[in-house]
Amino acid sequence: MAQLITINVDGSPQVSGVWVGLDGDELVIASLPKRIKVRNVERDPRVALVVQSPTKSARGLDEYLVVHGTARVTEGGAAELLQQLARVYLGPDAVFPGPDSPPGYIFHVMPEKILGEGNWSS
Repeated sequence: MAQLITINVDGSPQVSGVWVGLDGDELVIASLPKRIKVRNVERDPRVALVVQSPTKSARGLDEYLVVHGTARVTEGGAAELLQQLARVYLGPDAVFPGPDSPPGYIFHVMPEKILGEGNWSS
């Protein structure tokens, strides 16, 4: 799981738990309904993602990843992306979402700055 942070109209942060995948150089996230995170990114494309790891770094700290980037939203394809991600997050036989899911929205996040704690950060 990752936490997607978008910016509300009043400038405050909005946080959503999301599944994340890779598509080339972009991170991809799906949303079935047009939730606040979709409207926020349509208005202001700046986002951050936070991923917490259950492992410790060589320094003994909890590993984590923070990605700052710019997102764009495209309509459609969310159910298909969620099905792909369900196999990763829930297991190879997972079926998610249901058959009558709306087309939804896909976030395409281009990472611009990566921070955190872990072997990858060197």
